[in-house]
Amino acid sequence: MKLFPDDLLYSREHVWVRVEGDLATIGITDHAQEKLGEIISLDLPEVDAYLEKDEPFGRIESAKAVIELISPVSGVIISVNEDITDEIGVLNSDPHDTGWMIIVGIEDPAELDDLLEVGDYQEFVIREAEVD
Repeated sequence: MKLFPDDLLYSREHVWVRVEGDLATIGITDHAQEKLGEIISLDLPEVDAYLEKDEPFGRIESAKAVIELISPVSGVIISVNEDITDEIGVLNSDPHDTGWMIIVGIEDPAELDDLLEVGDYQEFVIREAEVD
């Protein structure tokens, strides 16, 4: 069983969220990067762009697939990790730390209630694997 950091929240779209005050740092889970395989390219929005919860905020392309990244919260992007566009492999090697993608000012903290704690996310991943 893969271990996921327990200080993060997780979406059913395999995006993680680290909440610090009214800020949400967002990236893809280790599970997502493993399923994608080697990541080739990443498209992220600009700073000051507005994100709507459950709407796409970017795209990842790998040798296996192209997927849209779905925002777990609504708010304005205050920072984009420019380093990962130069070091795309970080998304495969360290998705939960240096592979963060964006930081968003959380507009509605109640949206966080829809996210999963680590144990619930692990169960979700297991159930999803059983369906595949």
